[in-house]
Amino acid sequence: MFFSSNQKLIIIAGPCAIESETICMQVAEKILEATRNMNVSVIFKGSYRKANRSRIDSFSGIGDVKALEILRKVKEETGLPLLTDIHSAEEAAFAAEYVDILQIPAFLVRQTDIVVAASKTGKAVNLKKGQFMSPDAMKFCVTKAQESGAKDIAVTERGNSFGYQDLIVDFRGVPTMQKFSPVIMDVTHALQKPNQNSGVTGGTPEMIETIAKCGIAAGCDGLFLETHPEPSQAKSDGANMLRLDKLQTLLRKIYTLHQCVREL
Repeated sequence: MFFSSNQKLIIIAGPCAIESETICMQVAEKILEATRNMNVSVIFKGSYRKANRSRIDSFSGIGDVKALEILRKVKEETGLPLLTDIHSAEEAAFAAEYVDILQIPAFLVRQTDIVVAASKTGKAVNLKKGQFMSPDAMKFCVTKAQESGAKDIAVTERGNSFGYQDLIVDFRGVPTMQKFSPVIMDVTHALQKPNQNSGVTGGTPEMIETIAKCGIAAGCDGLFLETHPEPSQAKSDGANMLRLDKLQTLLRKIYTLHQCVREL
């Protein structure tokens, strides 16, 4: 069980999209190094395909099988469990052959057929809260997953739409959703600036530490964050990713804060 019976702080981290084996291994090794002396549960994430692109010329992937094989190699070489997202019911069984956790993207979390298909695989399921949904409404998504066979479920908070080009995190949602599911704070996607005139999502990565600390202080069960050696060169979501060389410092602060919060 990755979520439901986990008493450790959960860290879900990795690049946004699978760009190359070199980048994935570099990120995975840095995650292991950064968490080596911490009593945490670490999960490596990476999207084998990016389906929710604004522009037709935006990067969507290097090929499904090629990307999933890279994910599999990350697990073989590091032992880290794997998370990836799916975008249709048909992808669930296919992706489940390679990874441990299937993630339902925020834009698709109300799509019953996708949630049901993911839950029927027997894999753990991470439900990203829609930018358009209240915390209370997520209990129905969790119920769908449970009644479809999922035993290990988490809800990930990633902010709510605030106007056309911003997101706001309401941390009251953390205890609300913890009544029916463990809650992960998606630190980097919560800092997106969507719907830019360029057709490429912007972001405020300078606020990553702030949102991470707030999530831990609010009692989140874990953090989700995307990281890359050179965010400005990343093929997806570079505008809101954490530079890989800042990961260890951030996680040390977060771990210390988490220890304090648990003692309160």
